Amino acid sequence: MRALPIAVTVLAAALALTSCDGGGSGDSSGSGKSGDTAGSAKKAAAAVCRIGDEGIQVGPANAATAAGDTGNVPVTLTNKGAQCTLKGFPVLSVQAGGASADIVADKSAQPEQLTLAKGDTASFTITYVRGAAGDAKTLAAKTLKIGLPGAAAAQSFPWSYGPLAGKGSAGEPNASMTPFQHAGD
Repeated sequence: MRALPIAVTVLAAALALTSCDGGGSGDSSGSGKSGDTAGSAKKAAAAVCRIGDEGIQVGPANAATAAGDTGNVPVTLTNKGAQCTLKGFPVLSVQAGGASADIVADKSAQPEQLTLAKGDTASFTITYVRGAAGDAKTLAAKTLKIGLPGAAAAQSFPWSYGPLAGKGSAGEPNASMTPFQHAGD
């Protein structure tokens, strides 16, 4: 029965090693903060998704065909980089020449934090009302800019779904977006 004393010795050594504070980098105040790798791993896992690491597909859309009609434009992101998180809503704006207007979040929607591994997909939907061409309250959008929450960079995509009706002016489009949600299987 020599295996029992060896197992006890190995267990005692393992317990002694786990009680070490990592070479003096820990917090001796008893606050529980330390320089351990578990805390570092959590921070690394919580990296914000960057637009350059995402493959983005805009559409195909259920486009509004006439002024006053409502259309929906799905946007799908595929993570091509390391694991990252999305929390909140995308940052969206539409542009027409020198004019730009933000698309706001759907106020009834509650965003969740999504963790995307490499190859995972997430999506959101833009819902808009088509405006009448030439109307002062309509923005003749040509470009959609997409940014991710917590990141500064954005990418531009063609807007080919017609002019956007304004709520009170062309600078306040009658459009909204849903939060991110997991897409696919």
